[in-house]
Amino acid sequence: MPLEGEYEPSPRAWVRDQVELYERTGGQEGNTLRDRGLPVVLFSTRGATSGKVRKHPLMRVEHDGAYLMVASQGGAPTNPAWVANLRKAPDQVTVQDGPEPWDGVARELSGEERDLWWERAVAAFPDFADYQTRTERRIPIFLVERRS
Repeated sequence: MPLEGEYEPSPRAWVRDQVELYERTGGQEGNTLRDRGLPVVLFSTRGATSGKVRKHPLMRVEHDGAYLMVASQGGAPTNPAWVANLRKAPDQVTVQDGPEPWDGVARELSGEERDLWWERAVAAFPDFADYQTRTERRIPIFLVERRS
């Protein structure tokens, strides 16, 4: 079931437009990175400060029904805002990969598990490796699994 509450669209027009198209078509459109044709998934989180629902189209990194959220932000020096959202409310996330969203629980990865999922992320979207070289921060990654 999608997160309930007031939705706060992204300040970035391309993100707002992609989210609207993805949701309006049940994931039939708006499901790829703008000019690259690589698949994206729509994640919803609860705003850490506002409590509002925020929506994020991110690269599709999936394995055995679990999905990865990579906080690359193109190699920017700071984390995207949704990192704080997940750290505050890891049980307030939904995943939509197609027509039906589902409730998930996120956890930040470290150690060998992080290394394994980072390899999967780079295999799905090789630019992640370049993004890591652009920033001094270690790019956080979160595994989202179905809430039981």
